[in-house]
This record gives sequence, C-alpha cells and structure tokens, in this order.
Amino acid sequence: MSGHSKWNNIRHKKEKTDAQKGKIFTKLGKEIAMAVKAGGPDPNTNSRLKDAIAKAKANNMPNDNIMRSIKKASGDQADDNYEEIVYEGYGPGGVAVIVETLTDNRNRTAGDIRHLFDKFGGNLGTTGCVSFMFDKRGQIIIEKTEKTDEDSLMMTALEAGALDVVAEDEYYEIITDPMDFSVVAETLEKAGYKFENAEVAMLPKTTTKLTNEDMIVNMEKLIERLEDHDDVQNIYHNWEQDD
Repeated sequence: MSGHSKWNNIRHKKEKTDAQKGKIFTKLGKEIAMAVKAGGPDPNTNSRLKDAIAKAKANNMPNDNIMRSIKKASGDQADDNYEEIVYEGYGPGGVAVIVETLTDNRNRTAGDIRHLFDKFGGNLGTTGCVSFMFDKRGQIIIEKTEKTDEDSLMMTALEAGALDVVAEDEYYEIITDPMDFSVVAETLEKAGYKFENAEVAMLPKTTTKLTNEDMIVNMEKLIERLEDHDDVQNIYHNWEQDD
C-alpha cells in the first residue's frame, strides 16, 4: 500500500460519524475485555491489555470507556463468551486478506464472512493460506508537522527499541517487534508524541495492485462490509491502492 493512500485510510477512519465511532469503540471494548480475561486487569503485568489500551487511545476512545471495559471484563458482568477466530482468503484479483474476529457464534460468523468473500469476487481459504505473506509487527503512525523534529523522533523511537522509522510525505511510521510495541509506544507518548494509529498489526511483505475497475470497486466494498460486521475486529490486506 502506497504511503499516501495509507495516510488517507487512517484519516478516513478518524473522520467516521458518531454512530460509526460508537461501533469502533464497541469493538475496541471487546478487544480490551478479551485481553483482561486472558491476562488480568493490570496493564503493567498484562502486555496484551497495554497494547489494546494504546490502540484504543490512538482511536480517540475516551478513558472512561476504556476503564469501563476493563472493569466489566474483570467483574461479575463478564458473561460474554467470545472466541477469537481468524479467517484468511483472497479478494478480487488475488489480494490477500486476513480477517480477525471475536464471536459468540462461530457458525454464524463463518457463514457471513464466506458470503462476503463470495459476493465481492473473492474466496475464503484455509488457515495459513495467506498469513505467510504478512509479518506481525507493532506499528505507530505519527502525523508529520512543522513541530516534529525528525531526528529527535527517530532517536527516541530507535533507542526505545523500534526496528525502523520510515518518513513518508505526511507521516512517520514506526515499526517494532510485537514484544517491544508497548515500550516504544509508552516512550513516545511520554515524549509528547500524538499517535494517529498504534497497534500490533499484520503488515504485508509484498503488495498486489488492481487495475480492473470492477475489481477495485468490489475490493472497496468487501473491506467496507467486513468493517461493518459486528464480529470483525481487524482486517489486513496487501492491496496497493492508488492515491
């Protein structure tokens, strides 16, 4: 995915309507709850929870919502029985797609995801069919402004353990090992940097470009419909979009 189109996608997600933001916050709350159930309510001893909180903050989720999600998951109200299921497949033109879900009904979710792939010219594959095309990495996006000193940012990030800092036209992309993501994010946050996006994600090793207009439209619709699905938490793909 080209640098400019990646930035456009990030800004687009930030500019969602209030109703859409509510759905995003609900999904982030589920992610926080799963982290609490897996490792407890203290982010200092639960790295998965710390990562989920960093992602929630980068998406402008209010602290009250974050604390409410943690409290609910660690208290008597924690009665949701969700399981994590990852689907892999190909979109139009052979674009590799990974869909991470949290569901309380795996049959419903599997049927819905398969239907969306089929409807928009793709096909759902087996576990591992595309994941080898991606690297699991921590990713932090910071907007490039006149106030941001590139050398200072790079030094702070690399000294904290970042693998790489990439300067694009409109933003900086900090890449980390998943195990070092929390430390790097916390260090940059304490240094005063504001994140446009921060998460442990599946980053594509190579990209696929679509030139057929129908395929482009179908790929856009596939991503959009997957994002709207209540059970879908994250979508990763290797589509190289035009600006």
